[in-house]
Amino acid sequence: MTAEPRSAAAESSPAGTDVEPRLVVGGAEVARYLVRPDLDPRHGPRPYLHPVRTRAGTPVTDALPADHVWHLGASLAVQDVDGANLWGGRTYVRGTGYTWRDDHGVIAHTGWRDRAADRLDHDLEWRDRHGRVLLREHRRITATPAGEDAWWLDLSATLAAATGGDVHLGSPATNGRPGGAGYGGFFWRAVADGEPLVRTAEAEGEEAVNGSAAPWLALSATAPGGGAYTLVFTGLGPGDRWFVRTAMYPGVCVAYAFDSPAVVAAGRPRHNRHRVLVADGHLDPAGIAARLDEAVVP
Repeated sequence: MTAEPRSAAAESSPAGTDVEPRLVVGGAEVARYLVRPDLDPRHGPRPYLHPVRTRAGTPVTDALPADHVWHLGASLAVQDVDGANLWGGRTYVRGTGYTWRDDHGVIAHTGWRDRAADRLDHDLEWRDRHGRVLLREHRRITATPAGEDAWWLDLSATLAAATGGDVHLGSPATNGRPGGAGYGGFFWRAVADGEPLVRTAEAEGEEAVNGSAAPWLALSATAPGGGAYTLVFTGLGPGDRWFVRTAMYPGVCVAYAFDSPAVVAAGRPRHNRHRVLVADGHLDPAGIAARLDEAVVP
């Protein structure tokens, strides 16, 4: 495997400063951030958050699961970025189906801007398998308390085309796969003992919420070994949709190209902001609404 090219910003980072930084809320670790995971290229190497925990310590992410090894906690990943697979796994090819191809790229950390117990701010490059930079990203992750039993994870990302032209984002759905498989974007692989419950303010269940554009989406589950929790996702951008799975595996994605390709236009960066309430217990719709009303969005 060819070593990743590194920018000057990456080279300037002190040795050991980009290995599993932690996010802390109220003195307790609530998430680790794996910045340079040592992964097979076919698993879509990229920075990811795992484990993410509630304030009571219940784990709410899964990584490298046997059913989809390239599912990595909470991360940004897109299966088709100008033809490069930056998701991992097989690539969906129109007229053929899922196929193993030598098309896997990497989303690489290139340097820190700021680091603290409650925030992580850094630069990244989205590269194809040859190391060509397709997108440059500035990402900021923060953790803030939301009462004694919950906290907010806030991930802001700005994607800028780096090819001199427009960069197109696609999904298995935009490449011909039926069944609402429009995944790719901000993806959260959850962990659950049994099938979790997913709902929006207007609908409930995987079939009803997959592909919707509701202002928020909640997943309630119990972690293996106990520990009830609820994740409340917000932050759909223009044209984004919710991609949801509960029967096959527990996962929620802010999908950037659910049923039509998205474009990061040359000279016009794409701004995304994803906020997730990580709460202990199973919240009902009234409880979710109250938490959202209480939220202070800077």
